[in-house]
Amino acid sequence: MSNNPSEHFKETLINSANERKHKAHGTQQPRHVNMIGEDASTAQQSDSLVQSINQRFLKKDSESLKQALTPLQYEVTQHAGTEPPFRNEYWDHHAEGIYVDIVSGEPLFASVHKFNSGTGWPSFYRPISEQYMQFKTDYELWMPRTEVRSRYADSHLGHVFNDGPAPTGLRYCINSASLKFIAKQDMQAAGYGEWLALFESDAQS
Repeated sequence: MSNNPSEHFKETLINSANERKHKAHGTQQPRHVNMIGEDASTAQQSDSLVQSINQRFLKKDSESLKQALTPLQYEVTQHAGTEPPFRNEYWDHHAEGIYVDIVSGEPLFASVHKFNSGTGWPSFYRPISEQYMQFKTDYELWMPRTEVRSRYADSHLGHVFNDGPAPTGLRYCINSASLKFIAKQDMQAAGYGEWLALFESDAQS
């Protein structure tokens, strides 16, 4: 995971109804996956959902964020910092619920897609929906990587790699400092009832 985003990032915004492949310097980038239920009706429902609630996910100004976030949360989300592995809030967290952007509340990941990657950071094999994410090519290290950022708040979340488990083969390596956990039993009251379907057995893939 990167300490600072590169000014040479090539931004690519991914829709949940379309898959894209990233290539940089001949290196294959992760193939992103769409949200659960990839048929047309689900995609249309997802589009309508985004249109109806996207005003909810607005980014605060820098001074307000400094007041609302811890120094580590601010450094990670606003300056692409990286928290220490194994010494962060959610790397070994197993409760049922969803993880949202600490800045905007955008729904990002679900506990049903979380797995133990052994890296010391929270890892997921898919997001709730790529409609709440954007992907940028990161050249900070010796090989290009795919940075994951939230769509509306533009928070740095982490990176996605091609070494994850089935069914996607992807590993979203995410900073705990970028996330807020909403327990399953609190999702309805917190305004995330739409995503309770994620915890039905036929949706956990």
